[in-house]
Amino acid sequence: MSLQWHEFASKAQLDIALAAHIAGQLKAAIETRGGASLAVSGGRTPAGMFAALSQMPLDWRRVNITLVDERWVQPDHADSNEKSVRQHLLQGLAAKANFISLVNGAATPHEALPAIEARLAIFPSPIDVLILGMGDDGHTASLFPDAVELEAACRSDAMLAAVTPPVAPHQRITLTLPTIANAREVIVHITGEGKKALLQAALVEDKPVQQQFPIRRVLDRVVATKSVFWTA
Repeated sequence: MSLQWHEFASKAQLDIALAAHIAGQLKAAIETRGGASLAVSGGRTPAGMFAALSQMPLDWRRVNITLVDERWVQPDHADSNEKSVRQHLLQGLAAKANFISLVNGAATPHEALPAIEARLAIFPSPIDVLILGMGDDGHTASLFPDAVELEAACRSDAMLAAVTPPVAPHQRITLTLPTIANAREVIVHITGEGKKALLQAALVEDKPVQQQFPIRRVLDRVVATKSVFWTA
């Protein structure tokens, strides 16, 4: 299935449109399967979309939410993706959703993997809607170029992997590439001309798979609906 592009004149328009789209997909999942699952990314980009989504009329009690990836910090840390989700998404109507954290008290994400995997056993799979961001180095989720754990995270049969970014701060825990690619819908949510150009270049570069940007490796594996929501 080809990659669908949705471009918007402003970030506000993108936030509202993407929130409405996600809500529609979650509503359809609830009606079809009795519940819905949503995996989101952190960072600054989705904050406005989270705020719009939090006010969408849904049976939020039937929605399970988790993160695509998380920095190995506690939820009150300034760099925590969970902190952003709790501040911007798990508010208003969406406060009734069931959020599953990707962190615990273990010293490293590597040590925590079995316990977090067990915690996610109740999370409906395949994931109904999964939202990806993309870094300036072409990473997505916490699948970083040149990370020592990258190839294992791209091949693993497990739901989660621990990753040590070569440059970015904090160890990470992330959904594996197969888990991401198996989602019923994968959406790349990015802003800026630079990231648009990077993504477009990544999608056509002629390199061996292991040398490709992780965002390309992920999107090549997605067999269901995949799209980009972008604004300058």
